[in-house]
Amino acid sequence: MSKKIVPSMVKDQQLIKKRREQMIKGAVRLFIEKGFHRTTTREIAKESGFSIGTLYEYIGAKEDVLYLVCDSIYDQVTERLRVQLETTGTAMKRLETAIRAYFSVVDDMQDEVLVMYQETKSLPKETLPYVLNKELEMVEMIETIIRECVANGELDRKEQEVKLLAQNILVQGQMWTFRGWVIQKQYSLEEYTELQVRQLLGW
Repeated sequence: MSKKIVPSMVKDQQLIKKRREQMIKGAVRLFIEKGFHRTTTREIAKESGFSIGTLYEYIGAKEDVLYLVCDSIYDQVTERLRVQLETTGTAMKRLETAIRAYFSVVDDMQDEVLVMYQETKSLPKETLPYVLNKELEMVEMIETIIRECVANGELDRKEQEVKLLAQNILVQGQMWTFRGWVIQKQYSLEEYTELQVRQLLGW
C-alpha cells in the first residue's frame, strides 16, 4: 500500500513541509471544533495563516488535508513508540516503558489523536487502507515486543492473547483522549497509566 502523493504546485520541499505543518495544525483545531465535513478549505487557509489561493498551491482538495493530518499523526506516534521499543533492558521493561511512553504521547497529542479517531472514516476509499495500515504497523510493533516477553518467560500469553493485548494497549492509550471528558476528571495521567499498566500486564 503506497503513500499518497499529495499534489503541490510548489517545488521547494522545505517550503512544502513548512506550509503543510501549518495547515495540519490549523486543520486539527477546526476539525476538533466543527468536524471535517463542516470545515471549509477557506477556514483551513485562514486558520493556517494564508490565503485560499496559497492553500491550493499545496493540496488538490480538502480530503488531502485530512490525509496529511492522519499521516502526520501516525508518523509522530509511531516514531516515538519505536524509540522506546528499541531501548535496552529486559523485554518486559521495554514493553512497560513503551506503554508509558505511548500514553504520554497520546496525552501530548490529544487533539490530533481525537481527530484521527473521529475523522479517519472520512478519508476517501483510495487512501483509507494506507492510513489504517499505519495503525496496524503500530499494533505489530507492540505484538513483537510482547512475543519477546513470552519467549523469555516474562509473560504468559498464547498467540491470540498476544494479538488482543497489543490491540488493548493501543485502545487504552487512545481512551485517555476519547473518554477524557470523564477519565481525566477521575485520574491524573500518572494514575491512569499506572493502573492500566498493571491491568494490561496482569500485575
